[in-house]
Amino acid sequence: MKRTIKKVAVLGSGVMGSRIACHFAGIGVQVLLLDIVPKDAADSSDRKLRNKIVDDALAATLKSNPSPVYTRDAIKKITTGNFDDNMKDIAGCDWIIEVVVERLDVKKIVFEKVEQFRKPGTLITSNTSGIPIHLMTEGRSDDFKAHFCGSHFFNPPRYLRLLEIIPTPHTSPEVVDFLMQYGDLYLGKTTVLCKDTPAFIANRIGVYGIMAIFKLVEKMGLSIDEIDALTGPIIGRPKSATFRTADVVGIDTLVKVANGVAENCPNDEQKDTFKIPAWLDKVVAHNWLGDKTGQGFFKKTKGGSGEKEILVLNLSTLEYEARKKPKFATVEAAKPIDDLKTRLKALVSGNDKAGEFYKQFHYGLFSYISHRIPEISDELYRIDDAMMAGFGWEIGAFESWDVLGVAKTAEAMKAGGYTVAPWVEEMLQKGFSSFYKVENGKRLYYDIESKSYKPLPGGEAFIVMKNYENQTVWKNSACRTYNLGGDVLGLEWNTKLGTIGGEVLEGIQKSIALAEEKYKGLVIANDAPNFSAGANVGMIFMFAIEQEYDELDMAIRMFQNTMMRARYSSVPVVVAPHALALGGACELSLHSDKVCAAAETYIGLVELGVGLIPGGGGTKEFALRAADEMHEDEPETITLKNRFLTIATAKVATSAAEAFDMGILRKGHDEIVMNPGRRIADAKNSVIEIFDRGYTTPAQRTDVKVLGRSALGALYAGINGMWRANYATDHDVVVAKKLAYVMCGGDLSEQTLVSEQYLLDLEREAFLSLTGEKKTLERIQSVLKGGKPVRN
Repeated sequence: MKRTIKKVAVLGSGVMGSRIACHFAGIGVQVLLLDIVPKDAADSSDRKLRNKIVDDALAATLKSNPSPVYTRDAIKKITTGNFDDNMKDIAGCDWIIEVVVERLDVKKIVFEKVEQFRKPGTLITSNTSGIPIHLMTEGRSDDFKAHFCGSHFFNPPRYLRLLEIIPTPHTSPEVVDFLMQYGDLYLGKTTVLCKDTPAFIANRIGVYGIMAIFKLVEKMGLSIDEIDALTGPIIGRPKSATFRTADVVGIDTLVKVANGVAENCPNDEQKDTFKIPAWLDKVVAHNWLGDKTGQGFFKKTKGGSGEKEILVLNLSTLEYEARKKPKFATVEAAKPIDDLKTRLKALVSGNDKAGEFYKQFHYGLFSYISHRIPEISDELYRIDDAMMAGFGWEIGAFESWDVLGVAKTAEAMKAGGYTVAPWVEEMLQKGFSSFYKVENGKRLYYDIESKSYKPLPGGEAFIVMKNYENQTVWKNSACRTYNLGGDVLGLEWNTKLGTIGGEVLEGIQKSIALAEEKYKGLVIANDAPNFSAGANVGMIFMFAIEQEYDELDMAIRMFQNTMMRARYSSVPVVVAPHALALGGACELSLHSDKVCAAAETYIGLVELGVGLIPGGGGTKEFALRAADEMHEDEPETITLKNRFLTIATAKVATSAAEAFDMGILRKGHDEIVMNPGRRIADAKNSVIEIFDRGYTTPAQRTDVKVLGRSALGALYAGINGMWRANYATDHDVVVAKKLAYVMCGGDLSEQTLVSEQYLLDLEREAFLSLTGEKKTLERIQSVLKGGKPVRN
């Protein structure tokens, strides 16, 4: 049957329930959020009192940072109510999600009520993280059972991409297929099909990993600070590493999952690893449960002079003490290595305490995941997908094993007393040396049942640039241009944080030229953690300090020319940004034929923060768009002022949806791709679609209306007002006035139509003049040293 999801009911408004409701509202779905009636309002007819629990929970969620919604307008799609008065309203919902307390008896009571009002055929799922899914359907109708399964979201649902789908033996295959696809396409999730085993996939492996580290803490005498230094970004894991993650999740939650596995998995060869160490029992007994209780493995306090200080728990004394920055020779040697896979090899081959930790940690993990097939999953890639999407790992465990060499590592594991599952031994004996491989741009995985390689599901929908390395058309030391098939080229660059310097600009120009020769167009994207943090300010600083203004002028011209080349090429150029897309990356997006942005794209023109104005065409483009948006029925300066303030406050969109509201993305033109894994394929399809419907090179604009002196006076007055109210420093005023001058087209006596090149020249002159300002250089130097601009 064809299903559409127009309205969802979320039953339970706790931390997860409210956030799941927000995520659905964020993608445009109507949501009914219900919870119990407070005991003291049981006899009241006051709707406000009866809905106090659900309303307070939603209000608290909306105050959380980062925001659980893409835009504040999404909140309007959520209606609140209670189980007594509003359970009947679920009859109008297409999907009912249960998120009540983790007790089977309570869930069964809720499902009994649901069955009274639910329409036959309506989806019904549970967000449980540990209760066996099949136990919840006892006593329910056949229709309920056929449309019921587990749908385990990870917290926070907007940001953690994993959605585990856990069917029961009664669940209809059509329901499973629909939820897998809907989660992927509309919710932006990595949907992972799980077996109904304790803790499913991600928590089973993730909690094993944490508990195994706890064992190594005791065995190797490592401190909390040492472990978190060893298990964070250095190995491609989140900054929260191990102990900080436990504080965020809740130490009691971690213990509960570990106990659940220990009790319910009698055949798990590592069940002893899940036993709670004595020191952890004491931490829980003290109610030091992490962020929820104000202290856990870490504790925030105020120092002697009132500044915030973070203390760390000494696991031997169970007393808090000052943090110590650990140093390991292996880690220090590996830090300069940008490529994670190369860095991982260096870490595991270390000969100090850190190297020994990495060996034991990885050997234990590899042994454990090999033995979990086919218990928790028949396919190895599902384990990697779950850990990357649910725990924020940059690469999965099987992929890490590939990096270190499967056969070589298996031998080292056995020599160290770690077992390897028989299927891995058999795979190696048959001459298969890796769990994954790439052929013709397609990633394949080793399938245990057929004893052969199979393509990962998704095919053309999930393009990974690096899989096309054998289709490289052109490269320099920073960039690669690939043939993505379908007569489309793809460009990516590998600079630190994706910064844009001379070689990247060369790569953009060259890729466009190659596309114009014999292809339909160009996709610009990458698979790095961030798209791009913008222009290479280090290069700007170097030229400015040495007063190489001719070189600087040439560099700015090249940047502007490259952006205009993207705008006025003879083939479509589509940009697919994700995560950070700041400064020059935003300017590139502004000048593309189309933007296919991941929902989580944080994009903006941030140059004012370092005492500059956007110099790669961003200021020009905002002035042009302001001119096009002016209406006769409102003062012309309103639109210009709004555009000016967006740049002057260095505002960054906190989502792609917000980028539309800010006028960075164009309504009816650019698009949001909910699943970031699909954005490159969507961008490629957009290139083909734009080309095939008859692409023609746009004509450069010579009719941009600028308002001159009249608008300049109004903007100057606003800037001075901000300065008088102490919202702007003296140097902020200098920079903002330069920006206003460019956006008004200079000190013209009346409204005038000008060309894009006229505005680009003004923009470049203003940018150059600001690089000669001492306070601008101080701000740039502050960013280069500490990552943040000084307020001067």
